Amino acid sequence: MAGEPQCLSYTGCNFLRQRLVLATLSGRPLKIRKIRAKEEDPGLRDFEASFIRLIDKVTNGSRIEINQTGTTLYYQPGLLYGGSLEHDCSPSRGIGYYLESLLCLAPFMKHPLKIVLRGVTNDRVDPSVDVLKATALPLLKKFGIDGESLEIKINRRGMPPKGGGEILFACPVRKVLQPVQLTDPGKIKRIRGTAYSVRVSPQMANRMVESARGILNKFLPDIYIYTDHMKGVSSGKSPGFGMCLTAETINGTILSAELASNPQGQGAAVLPEELGQNCAKLLLEEIYRVG
Repeated sequence: MAGEPQCLSYTGCNFLRQRLVLATLSGRPLKIRKIRAKEEDPGLRDFEASFIRLIDKVTNGSRIEINQTGTTLYYQPGLLYGGSLEHDCSPSRGIGYYLESLLCLAPFMKHPLKIVLRGVTNDRVDPSVDVLKATALPLLKKFGIDGESLEIKINRRGMPPKGGGEILFACPVRKVLQPVQLTDPGKIKRIRGTAYSVRVSPQMANRMVESARGILNKFLPDIYIYTDHMKGVSSGKSPGFGMCLTAETINGTILSAELASNPQGQGAAVLPEELGQNCAKLLLEEIYRVG
């Protein structure tokens, strides 16, 4: 058919999310071949399959074809539809893995997106929901995407390996974005953070705050780190603790750093004091490198 966009062709599993997101935004079909073709366990992983299902949910009329071995994927994007949705994310990756891509797609939906995502809210691999809430939302506001309907709300925290967390992400529709220039980050004026603990002693959070402040107070007086101890149903299915710190500059730029404890039964046990100190050092390094 004349006028139909040419199918893009790629090989390998790298940048799978970016390829699918950009294909959806530009309306171009794509084919990805040889996805982990030479590995012992070839094809798409469960978290990638879950991501493809999520893309299918937020669009209307998408055509997705995967071969039997899962090594070839054909995707013809439909229209970004939005609306009220729910999705269970794979516990092998954090909710941040899915949310990062939704943040790119949400402003261009037909209807405002309101989605509940379930899974792992904080892990050591993907950006946590806390970091995306503290950094990505202010960035979206710079592009003119704001209002009461823009929010990320943590209903339940879920730590790996079993997850059990739940978040709500809502975003208004904006067809046109304001141009943005971010050239001068500016000096740091304050540091904020969250120390969270689930299914462990609430003292863990306080111990992380104390050790992080011990390092950061040498540089800045305006530091406030919240403690967030979730109990009962809202604490997910696995124990764990962690910390997310953000530094805000006078120009409104936000730099972040985060650390989480090792998943239950994996790796060495981490002391909350150690984790708090390391997280503070990570933030200082982030500031030194200007993000």
